[in-house]
Amino acid sequence: MDIVVVSNRVARLDAEEPMTGGLAAALLPVVRDSGAIWVGSSGRTRDTSVKEPLLEVAALGKGALATVDLPAAHYRGYYEGFSNSALWPALHSRADLVRVEPEDYAAYREVNAYMARALMRFCRNEATMIWVQDYHFLPLGAELRRLGVTQPIGFFLHTPLPGRDMLAAVPHHRELIEAMLAYDLIGFQTVDGQRNFADYLRRELGLTVRGAIVRSRHGETRLGTFPIGIDTALFAERATKAAARPEVSRLRSSLQGAKLVVGVDRIDYSKGLANRLRGFAALLEAQPSFRRAVTLLQVAVPSRSDIPTYRALEHEVATLVGNINGRFGEPDWTPVRYLNKGFSQTTLAGFYRTAGVGLVTPLNDGMNLVAKEYVAAQNPFDPGVLILSEFAGAARELEAALLVNPHDTAAIARALAQALGMSQQERCERWETNMKVLRASPVQLWFSDFVRTLDDQASMALPVVAEVPALPGAQGVPTLSTVPTVRGSEAPVMRFERH
Repeated sequence: MDIVVVSNRVARLDAEEPMTGGLAAALLPVVRDSGAIWVGSSGRTRDTSVKEPLLEVAALGKGALATVDLPAAHYRGYYEGFSNSALWPALHSRADLVRVEPEDYAAYREVNAYMARALMRFCRNEATMIWVQDYHFLPLGAELRRLGVTQPIGFFLHTPLPGRDMLAAVPHHRELIEAMLAYDLIGFQTVDGQRNFADYLRRELGLTVRGAIVRSRHGETRLGTFPIGIDTALFAERATKAAARPEVSRLRSSLQGAKLVVGVDRIDYSKGLANRLRGFAALLEAQPSFRRAVTLLQVAVPSRSDIPTYRALEHEVATLVGNINGRFGEPDWTPVRYLNKGFSQTTLAGFYRTAGVGLVTPLNDGMNLVAKEYVAAQNPFDPGVLILSEFAGAARELEAALLVNPHDTAAIARALAQALGMSQQERCERWETNMKVLRASPVQLWFSDFVRTLDDQASMALPVVAEVPALPGAQGVPTLSTVPTVRGSEAPVMRFERH
């Protein structure tokens, strides 16, 4: 079986490793070891009004990485517009932040159609299986079916899937969700996500969902829950080796005996950064004994800075950090060390191992792999304590963490005090409980479970190939659906075997 994995973002081969935990960090080890080919955006755009999609292919362990330049005329509407100003806020239960122009949806569909044509070079082999990742490509399966692809196509949503009322805030939501049913298998991080999707299908589209199966004009689709994991053993090994890194040893020595609390996130309103900082400030206010005795290291990687909501959040977080440091700081002690840049996975593993507390407090998150990485990085004989939002998917698995309501800053302060004062015996017991979960559900198992389920579903009920009409392009922009597909191209077909 040839496996083609598709996502908007792919790992960078010119970087040492991916930065903060997320989709790219999770997929890298399984693609590298499974022999799959991973297709995604190159990060560049090009004028594609005439030419066919072009793929650059490079080796990635046993597999390969294939990147495509997306169409310049549609990229901004696709990425900044519909993907991250309509879908992302709605999926994270922030309907108040949904902002989208009419042409953004057309651009989103155009880019999905373009990516479908780029994938056709890998679809000549009947043994090919396509696995699409995340909200950027909700209708990609339908576009592939329109081009005549009959091979198994699966989809996995890395974000939360909210209730029907929240999804209804997305323009064209019915058309999008109906298009998703062209997939043979649709996977979610949590049971709640799967239930919410089934409820939407029943109440909005009038479809019958029997168990995990729904039938539509596309054929039969299975729904499933597949909580994503990490490469636990690899991350633990990284953390051990990272102790000798200069930046990690400098961090340890600079603490001068103070305990370290660590947070690592993209700057995003779903991550709860402002509440986290207010919770840390509440600790210092309520219990002055922690002043000079604890430091918060917050790594906050800039993200989507061209979107006004994100620029405003960057300013808010920077202002909060300045206020806390100005209020509580001393000449030889800075309460919050705030770093607006990313670090390699190995360096982050060293930071996690140094920290006595991992503070992971998203307001809403599909899984949150930083929580799992923090646990895996700990010293088994002297582990730190994970404080975790009850609204992260990881909270369903890491039940031995200190679970908090991220909207309650006083609760964050109390959890910090509990974690910082926790006995070594209790820390070890909680860590071992969480590690059993991580060892039992590594990312390799997530990958193999999804692939096996997709293979089984496709073999039982092949989908009906329905005619899916191409949508017109954005006004004044050439329609990509008129460009010839790469089916029949003379480009060589690469074969990747699943091991």
